[in-house]
Amino acid sequence: MPSQPLAPPPMQPAQPAAVVPSAPPAPGAPVVIRAAGVGKKFVAYHKRATSLKERFVRRDTTSGEDFWALRDIDVEIGRGQTVGLAGANGSGKSTLLKVLAGILRPTHGSVSVSGRIASLLELGAGFNGELSGRDNVYLNASLLGLSKREIDRLFDSIVDFSELRHKIDDEVKHYSSGQYVRLGFAVAVHVDPDVLLVDEVLAVGDEAFQRKCLAKIAQFRDEGRTILFVTHSLDLIENMCDRILVLESGGLIFDGQPVVGTKLLRQRLGSLPADSPIPFDLAPVKPTAVAFSRNPGGPTEVQYDPGEQLTVSVELDLTDSAPQYVYLHVEIMGQGEIPIWMMETPPGGVSPGPGTAVVDFVVPRLPELLGAFAINVRVSDAATGQPVTVRRFEELFGVSGPQVAGLLKVDYEARLRR
Repeated sequence: MPSQPLAPPPMQPAQPAAVVPSAPPAPGAPVVIRAAGVGKKFVAYHKRATSLKERFVRRDTTSGEDFWALRDIDVEIGRGQTVGLAGANGSGKSTLLKVLAGILRPTHGSVSVSGRIASLLELGAGFNGELSGRDNVYLNASLLGLSKREIDRLFDSIVDFSELRHKIDDEVKHYSSGQYVRLGFAVAVHVDPDVLLVDEVLAVGDEAFQRKCLAKIAQFRDEGRTILFVTHSLDLIENMCDRILVLESGGLIFDGQPVVGTKLLRQRLGSLPADSPIPFDLAPVKPTAVAFSRNPGGPTEVQYDPGEQLTVSVELDLTDSAPQYVYLHVEIMGQGEIPIWMMETPPGGVSPGPGTAVVDFVVPRLPELLGAFAINVRVSDAATGQPVTVRRFEELFGVSGPQVAGLLKVDYEARLRR
């Protein structure tokens, strides 16, 4: 396909956010967590009896209001998946985690979990404040299924991970909230779990310990264990998870790719304008490949000097239901996912038709940059502005600028004044 000149993007109206269908576990992965039609009801009493006498006198007039924390949740999570559970406060995230952990029994529906579960669901859960940290390690680990012999073998490793050896014989009621989390998390990750359930408790730890915990979670993920955790950090979900569940008012409104689910949640929370991208696998237009060359259709090259021509070629796969005109927004991403520059198709988009097509973005002269750069491609319907899909490619190209450090060469003078 011939190259298209670059031009500013068209102004398009925002569209309302859409709910996207659930995503199944990865093909071939056995299901380790299954929730079918799960609902959880609580009863909220606006006025409670304060004495036994009042309870008997007012037993016919005391009534409560039903509150459904979860409504018809259907989820299957495969072995080895790392799943983030997100939503606004009160959406039902922690309740769902407790139901999956077996702490709460669902009002209706069924839950099944295969393998050993380790859960860290709330601050100090399973701890006795009158006992020492040492005694609580044995208590908590035994509740998670370890024998005394196993705990004896793991004890020093648990204490070293928690970094609380100087406090291990103190009563835990004298621990700070962060020290509670240190000890609880250290025990949870040493029971060799098949399934790890973690609530937002890590938010109270200091930065160094949070990094340590996240490194341990990443290790579990690499070992193929199943992880489900609740967090309000959407960036963490995008970096750590291969799937996200978004809850709203007790219902599951999204189950799929983190990059799409986090965007939907940010829209619901009012931090992004509303639009409706759909999961990559269901998109009628998919960016399937990206290539770098000096000229359109030329041999692939990944290293360039400032001043040289660069062609970024984006390959598209379009179904029969693809929009007639599609609009591409290509971001060149530097270290730390910082956009360095962007390129777009002309106003009105391009009309490749069903099948495979390539759009070439030609940069006549590269600026004096230094570093390696990746590509992020967003596709939308050029006629309506409706987002179609987004893909962040892992392929890199490099630019070898004359500077010894820094991203950009800037001309300057150094002058001394007295």
